[in-house]
Amino acid sequence: MKVKGNVNLLLRLIVIPACLLFVLLLIIKAPAWISQVLQHDVIPAPAVSSFGIPMPKGYTVHGIDVSKHQGQIDWRRVSLMNENGIRVTFVFIKATEGITRQDDKFSKNWKQSAQSGLIRGAYHFYYPSRDAGKQADNFIHEVHLSKGDLPPVIDIEMSNGKSSEKIREGITVFIARLEKQYKVKPVIYTNIHFYETHLNGYFAEYPLWIAGYFDHERFYNEFITPWAWWQHSEQGRVDGIRGKVDFNVFNGDITKLKKMCL
Repeated sequence: MKVKGNVNLLLRLIVIPACLLFVLLLIIKAPAWISQVLQHDVIPAPAVSSFGIPMPKGYTVHGIDVSKHQGQIDWRRVSLMNENGIRVTFVFIKATEGITRQDDKFSKNWKQSAQSGLIRGAYHFYYPSRDAGKQADNFIHEVHLSKGDLPPVIDIEMSNGKSSEKIREGITVFIARLEKQYKVKPVIYTNIHFYETHLNGYFAEYPLWIAGYFDHERFYNEFITPWAWWQHSEQGRVDGIRGKVDFNVFNGDITKLKKMCL
């Protein structure tokens, strides 16, 4: 009985301090570990075998557009992916929305995409129901363009119950403010339906970036106003990004794209 008691005492003397030490180390390390898990950044985005979508033929300059919804992006891997000579050359990054909102991944995406050698541009999600001038101020406060950056973009996709005339009046105010600030004509992004309903015949002097996922023949046959960028899919995949991402082509070669930059 005494031998057994001595063994139990010895175990308590060894095991209990060891357990306490383990708990102490766990407490010390837990905040950083929990932070990593919560950010979903512990495991890198898996490599993809292809872009996952058919690419429009006849175009040589391809790009993507992103926002905070793409999460943590490994821009180096994005820039290095090359499939049959097709690679991501440019990126449009969401900066602001409405009067008060900013994309919380913008600063990081803006800096790291440029460091990875991509041509970058910033866009604002526009609401026709809100003050156009204040929305422009929101964008200008957040976005500082440099030589080699693409022109600023107004993303307009909804009417918010406003008439076509009121929508166009607001766009005019917004793009005039940006043109004065950045000394370049802003890009207008929209989809085919919104364009034909509200914008057709207007703003022809501004570069057009248009979304059309299902009407591809219209782009090849030039049934719409000449466009500079075509967002042809929202189902693309690329190394360095988890999940799906929008893919675009530029209507020209890389030299023409660079001429459009600041």
